[in-house]
Order: sequence, then structure tokens, then C-alpha cells
Amino acid sequence: MIRLENLRKVYHTRHGFKTVLNGVNLTLERGRNVGILGRNGAGKSTLIRLLSGAEKPTSGSIHREMSVSWPLAFGGAFQTNLTGLDNLKFVCRIYGKDWRPLVPFVEEFTDLGNYFHEPVAHYSVGMTTRLAFALSMAVEFDCFLIDEVLVVGDRRFHERCHVELFQKRRDRAFILVTHDADSIKIYCEKACVLHNGMLFDFESVDEAYDFYESVTPALPAVVSG
Repeated sequence: MIRLENLRKVYHTRHGFKTVLNGVNLTLERGRNVGILGRNGAGKSTLIRLLSGAEKPTSGSIHREMSVSWPLAFGGAFQTNLTGLDNLKFVCRIYGKDWRPLVPFVEEFTDLGNYFHEPVAHYSVGMTTRLAFALSMAVEFDCFLIDEVLVVGDRRFHERCHVELFQKRRDRAFILVTHDADSIKIYCEKACVLHNGMLFDFESVDEAYDFYESVTPALPAVVSG
């Protein structure tokens, strides 16, 4: 189980204090999944970083009774002066895994070719994302944190992610954060909406979608002529 209790996150900016999350509560049972909808800037990335342990909340608590992944496809923790292979070794050393049996999978999935033996600093964004996801799959977790890049990215990458995560690991829990309601409908059994720093919990995806539509400003119409 993962349980968030009265989670608050406040950042100090040049313009004063900014409250990004304000009293967020959420419970996720083992083997369940939830989608979190929110427009750009709603605090989705902040929430994911708190869940992963990459950042600490300003107040409130996070109880983790199962292992939680880092945000999938997040390459921000890479040692960019190291090669892709060396980063695999580094991650495996942290989690007590033998890196050797994992090399064929990571090489095949990332399709990096000779770049697998080059420093990550030389990678494109797409190459870094593929490596980050492959390393995430190399270490098994009870709950996966999924960024929307995995469901709205390159079609081939999307398909391979779908097989690895939503088919081979369909018995795991996961939290998907996105501003794309269609992705939530495809992958999630329930949904929440992050709005004005608060998390609104709904039992059905359709209820969450209706609320999300009501609080998200419509795009302005394009006038031609």
C-alpha cells in the first residue's frame, strides 16, 4: 500500500512562496492502478517526484509499504559522463542486482547500437528516454510511476513500453500522471484530478473526466479569414 496524508509542497521563488500541493490525500493498494489528470503546471511532476522519494514534502507524510520505482523514463539521475552500460552497472549496484544478464535486454530495447558504450552526455532526448525506461524495467518494483511521455511518445517506443509495462507487469500497481484523458481511459481503473493544489478522487474514470473538463479552460477558437 501507498498512502499520502495531508501532503503539502511549497517552493520559495523570487516572487515569494508558491504552494504547489496543498493537503493531498491518496491511498493505492497493491496491484491497483490510478490515473492522475492535471493541466500543465498543476503539480503532476512534483507529485511524482515526492512519490519516488526524489524530493521531500514540506509537510504531511508518505507511507510506502511496497517498493516504488523512480519516474519511468526519467533520466535526470544519470551520470552523464558515464556510458549507458556504466549507468546500468551503477543502477544494478544500488539495487543489488547482477548487471550481466540484463545487458542483452537493455541493448535490444534501447536500440542504441554503439552509443550504448558512449557517454550519456552524447545522447539525444529520445535515446536518454529509451535508456531510462530500459533501466527501469531492469529492476522490478511493486509500483511503477509513469510519466505521460510513455503513452504519448514515439509509436514504436509506445508499443514496446505497453508490452513491457502493461502486459508483462499487469499485476503491479501503477500511477499514471498525464493531461491526456484518453490515456487514463485506456490504462486506468480509477482516476483523480489535480487542480489548484488539491487532489480530487473519483471512483470512475468518467466522473474524473467530467470534472477535469469542467475545471480546465477550453482552448480559444481559431478564427480564420
